[in-house]
Amino acid sequence: MGIIRRAVLHSRPGKNSEPVAENFFVEEANLPDGIAEGQVKVQTLYLSVDPYMLDPELVDGHLSYFLGAVGMPGLTALFGVKEKGHVTPGASQTMVVSGAAGACGSLAGQIGRLEGCSRVVGISGSDEKCSILVSELGFDAAVNYKRGNMTQKLREFCPAGVDIYFDNVGGDVSDVVLSQMNQNSHVILCGQISQYNKDVPYPPPLSPQTEAALRDKNITRDRFLVLWYADKHEAGILQLSQWVREGKLKVRETVTKGLENIGAAFQSMMKGGNIGKQIVLVSEE
Repeated sequence: MGIIRRAVLHSRPGKNSEPVAENFFVEEANLPDGIAEGQVKVQTLYLSVDPYMLDPELVDGHLSYFLGAVGMPGLTALFGVKEKGHVTPGASQTMVVSGAAGACGSLAGQIGRLEGCSRVVGISGSDEKCSILVSELGFDAAVNYKRGNMTQKLREFCPAGVDIYFDNVGGDVSDVVLSQMNQNSHVILCGQISQYNKDVPYPPPLSPQTEAALRDKNITRDRFLVLWYADKHEAGILQLSQWVREGKLKVRETVTKGLENIGAAFQSMMKGGNIGKQIVLVSEE
């Protein structure tokens, strides 16, 4: 018998509570030496850590990219922009991305540019993240919403208003962006991470003022699931991998080492501690 380690969900946070590392624990278990017909024994190298839960040559051997840029987050960013963003090359559109330094947001802004947006502005929660968005990921500007001057900064960085908003966070941040959107603009409703630890329906209800702005400006606000586009996943993977290999799509990852740290990695991700995709490195062998 072989000995393996496995991560187990130990408890749930409960209503209106945040997940903590102690919700998980790692235990040892026995694995039979032999395998039955139709079974296969594999070794885990990387684990993905998400709010939800291929050929190595496609990513030049970077296997972890299949958990991020060339995996579900990448496909979510790609189909969100292409199917719900109404990007029109040459139309001088401005895109704003909240949660812009996360796994999906960091890709969505770059894809918006590749698809034809003339200006891309990110919103994140630290000066370090804002600097990386501009210096490494090609965003035109970035706003640290924690500095308290978001309304002013967004107006400064989006002088012609906002045409496309890739919404990953919801809440007060999104209310500010929605107040500065143009007539006939579009909201890509990807996530509402600021609301995930609250006992509210999805998508969370908007304030009467924000609802009025959507109605008066004829702003579309469409939610979507990446699984709706399953028939396009193969083509999407090929497109994303091509952009990565060509250097057009930059990839950032936050790597936590050790299966025993999966709970801490999940907790950090939910609090915005990651830049790019949060993954857990289980084994380097």
